[in-house]
Amino acid sequence: MNQNSRPDGVEIVEAGLLLRPWRAEDVEDVHRACQDPAIQRWTAVPSPYRLEDAIDFVTKRAPRAWSTGSGAPFVVRDAATGELLGSCGLISIDPVLRSGEVGYWTAPWARGRAVAVRATRAVCRWAFAELGLRRIVWQAEVGNHASRLVALRAGFQVDGRLRLADPHPHGVRDGWVGSLLPDDLAAADPDGTGPTDGPAGKGSLEARRTAVFAAPQPVLFARPADGTELRLRPLHEPDLDAIVRTCRDPESIRWTTVPDPYQRSDAEFFVHEHGPTVWRRGTGAVFAIVDESDRYAGVVELRISPSDPLVADLGFVVSPWARGRGYCPAAVAAVCVWGFTALNLARIEWRANTGNTASRRVAEKAGFTFEGTARHALNHRGNRVDAWVGALLPGDLGLPADPGRTGADD
Repeated sequence: MNQNSRPDGVEIVEAGLLLRPWRAEDVEDVHRACQDPAIQRWTAVPSPYRLEDAIDFVTKRAPRAWSTGSGAPFVVRDAATGELLGSCGLISIDPVLRSGEVGYWTAPWARGRAVAVRATRAVCRWAFAELGLRRIVWQAEVGNHASRLVALRAGFQVDGRLRLADPHPHGVRDGWVGSLLPDDLAAADPDGTGPTDGPAGKGSLEARRTAVFAAPQPVLFARPADGTELRLRPLHEPDLDAIVRTCRDPESIRWTTVPDPYQRSDAEFFVHEHGPTVWRRGTGAVFAIVDESDRYAGVVELRISPSDPLVADLGFVVSPWARGRGYCPAAVAAVCVWGFTALNLARIEWRANTGNTASRRVAEKAGFTFEGTARHALNHRGNRVDAWVGALLPGDLGLPADPGRTGADD
């Protein structure tokens, strides 16, 4: 760390913020901010957060990071009022690689004001200019969509997923990782004035989906022709036995790719790992179809395309007892409406092995248009097979062509 990075006299004033090294006078404010459940859930602060934790951080650990050159932690305050708004800084510095890692949190009373974005850009600009860093890294636990949106708005390129990262004790094993180069920062914030209406700005697809996937998975409702009220909810432990029975049914084995033989461990993975992971990653949603008594009737999964974020495909499996009742078409239509309105999808695709007339009837009753046969489009238990293909557009359900844009700037 060069002389300009010493804590004495270091001060960043930018975009309405004042960033400086932590001082003893900050203890009460940081203690109050870190009572927030979201800060305790998504960062490495102790939980519960005690006054002695704040004293230790402000008077020992933060100064030690500065004195050893291992980090550069800043308190973030309002430049005009002095109010504490958050924390932002380099939580690690590698002088050999000329690389650092950024970390941040926003006080609960300061959220919604782009504090973390402005502070992150200010710290990174300072680090490139004063420390001579060539790259800054960002990491967060998979599922921390708010932190990911901040990184994107600050100019970071989210490069991928880091397996077996260093997660929160009650979190998951995988982490997102991104990086920022000086040119990335210049492109995102050329004049240092703060957030712009970039690809992750307010009303953007990224912003909308962050709001969706940062919240718990919703419960949807559908009503087939017989008047039964169906709910579409996340998978639960009590669904396990019904899932096993459904996936051992000969028709399920014939037309889907469920494991054969299907074991209870497969159902446990599907309920406890697959469904929650899809939601955490923001790549789609898995909904159990249940009737008024919460009896499991099947599952619908919506999967966002990794190559086109406005396109998704769906799959479904129906329990033998629920077939022919109209439950699945109603459930599929409800999930598709949610996909168009909440996720701003432009097209939802359906595929099935040629000859799977039951699946095709469900898709067409839900509003899908049959588009033809794709040769050798599917890998079915080790063999390439032809697939029937269909698609649903928002207009097919009477929705606006761009339904997700309604109220996008709220």
